[in-house]
Amino acid sequence: MVASESSASSAYINHHLQNLTFGLHPERGWSLAHSSADVQAMGFWSIHLDSMFWSILIGVAFLWLFRRVAKSMTTGVPGRTQNIVEMAVVFVGDLVRNTFHGNSNLIAPLALTIFVWILLMNSIKFLPVDLIPSIAALLGVEYMKPVPTADPNVTMGMALSVFALILYYSIKIKGIGGFSRELAFTPFNHWALVPFNLVLELIGLLVKPLSLGLRLFGNMFAGEVIFILIALLPFWIQWALDVPWAIFHILVIPLQAFIFMMLTIVYLSQAHEKH
Repeated sequence: MVASESSASSAYINHHLQNLTFGLHPERGWSLAHSSADVQAMGFWSIHLDSMFWSILIGVAFLWLFRRVAKSMTTGVPGRTQNIVEMAVVFVGDLVRNTFHGNSNLIAPLALTIFVWILLMNSIKFLPVDLIPSIAALLGVEYMKPVPTADPNVTMGMALSVFALILYYSIKIKGIGGFSRELAFTPFNHWALVPFNLVLELIGLLVKPLSLGLRLFGNMFAGEVIFILIALLPFWIQWALDVPWAIFHILVIPLQAFIFMMLTIVYLSQAHEKH
């Protein structure tokens, strides 16, 4: 009896943590994965359809909402939605002015997009853990993992996009020679210590996308696992634990979006600075 309950719990957890994956299977060709073994067999040539669907859907909804508010902006007493959007724009704009020391029209819109997009993707965690997978099952979809930021492919994809901008602006502002000299002569300005400087600076450079992507993924994935574990408990215990954990996430969810945005601003500011 205990073994069967343990097996059922393991199956429940594995089901909720598996993405809806489409990829190239060595035996079946292009197909949907029906187990974790199928996902491993597909390897690199696979895509998480649920992560892509929810991240794109939320991104489109975010852009539509902000565009709608911008087109209907009034100078009188703002409505609730306009007030929230204005607060977000002013909040991010002030942070960029105080933190970013370069001259670019891209940074503020980029920071606003990152903050709101990640905040909305994280906020799916407030929904009951079984709600979206249950609806997907009724529609014939076997797996559905709805929180995009609990998928390392999404968070690392965003982090690598920021990293590409870091490299682009580092070379654009400083030139290839200037960027190379910065790596070679920081922190010690001496030819004999160039190898040591390169090791330090290249490690620091490569850690930036890791610090962005893995921090966001780790916090969201850990929170999702705990919500799933709480859902395995008896109903009366679930309410005693689920509500405090959800309240705690009221702080965690915007905090993780804020950290990703702030690190992006700081890293791009460093890319604009000449040493």
